[in-house]
Amino acid sequence: MNPIRAVKGMNDVLPAEIAGWHRVERAYGRRMALAGFREVRTPYLEATPLFVRTIGEVTDVVEKEMYSFRHRDDDLTLRPEGTAGAARAYVEHKVHDTEPVSRWYYSGPMFRAERPQKGRYRQFYQVGAEIFGDPGPACDAELIDTLVSFFSDIGVTDTDVLVNSLGGPEARARYKEALVAFFEPKRAELSDESQRRLSTNPLRILDSKSPKDIAAREGAPVITDVLEGEDLAHFNGLKAHLDALGVRYRVDPSLVRGLDYYQRTLFEIKGADAILGAGNTLCGGGRYDGMVAELGGPKVPAIGFAAGMERLLLASQATEATPVVDVCVAALGDKANPATELAVTGAALALGRDLRNAGVRTDVDGRGASLKAQLRRANALGASTMIIVGDRELADNVVEVKDLAARTQERVPRGLVVAKLAAVFEGKAR
Repeated sequence: MNPIRAVKGMNDVLPAEIAGWHRVERAYGRRMALAGFREVRTPYLEATPLFVRTIGEVTDVVEKEMYSFRHRDDDLTLRPEGTAGAARAYVEHKVHDTEPVSRWYYSGPMFRAERPQKGRYRQFYQVGAEIFGDPGPACDAELIDTLVSFFSDIGVTDTDVLVNSLGGPEARARYKEALVAFFEPKRAELSDESQRRLSTNPLRILDSKSPKDIAAREGAPVITDVLEGEDLAHFNGLKAHLDALGVRYRVDPSLVRGLDYYQRTLFEIKGADAILGAGNTLCGGGRYDGMVAELGGPKVPAIGFAAGMERLLLASQATEATPVVDVCVAALGDKANPATELAVTGAALALGRDLRNAGVRTDVDGRGASLKAQLRRANALGASTMIIVGDRELADNVVEVKDLAARTQERVPRGLVVAKLAAVFEGKAR
């Protein structure tokens, strides 16, 4: 019988790997909390129209990449990204009635039926954040600065910040017209996919990786050519605030995002080139001022971003091992005397429970293995201390405490050992 394997592009994260995930997640939560963000958790499953309406019917995500199905009378989709669900929750719970500005962050799995590749999977994990109620551009710059600090927190310091603006709906419409006028005479020079996009979503031609499209877009109009009025002032304000924060950035007029909801500010942050190579985009985001109203709420400005956890793990090289437990308790009863062996094991289990209740991470080995085997297990779990409970220790109401790093050992009264070790491990990083 062939073994059943994980679905292609959906990977297990084993306990040996989880320490890196925890380090990045903790750093992210800490950095966002410092900037006044609060955590939100939305369902993995949403109504399909939510994504069609917000992301755009002619985007690659909606056309090709969503896991959608019909259940009874409902059309449902596994969430391909986090912004639409957060905006739906914001509107559904009328948060705008009680908070002038809301700062939310989240993390969790997303799902897209795309071709798996390095750092990109069909079930993948993202961290992201949304700001509702602040029209920017000051908060746009602050969000970018916060992300640069987060990447530094996890060891990625060679960041490259790219910014652009799509303007408002009018500017975007003018820009689409300019692109169609530019590319239409070159239609035959475009890839088949971009020929289709010319009629549906011409902005996507600008971020095509096809060599034919890269050559054809040489000399194409740039969005900054059509920015004017408030759109231009907003973009100039973004750059001025980034300058005030000391954030190094580059204006990239070809920067577009594949989702229809973006307006005005767009940004990407790249980094860890030596590790990630060409796939060095760490995060991307932008402003989506029309989404809340599109979902039935009032006209509320918003900006957000998302970053793939798998790529962050590669970039940060967060793979160091961390101890699983602080203490291992070894039960070494006399196998020739079942009653005594049972009493020793019971005493070891009770000691393990008391240590855990005192905040000490503890593993109790009740297999009856040899001391040598239990020492190997303690080392594998990263324990710094081993407690031995045997027949003699049980009779004398003491335990043997071994400091595995210092290679020292002492007898400690059973009634004192919990407090002693709780004091040793109090406040140590977990």
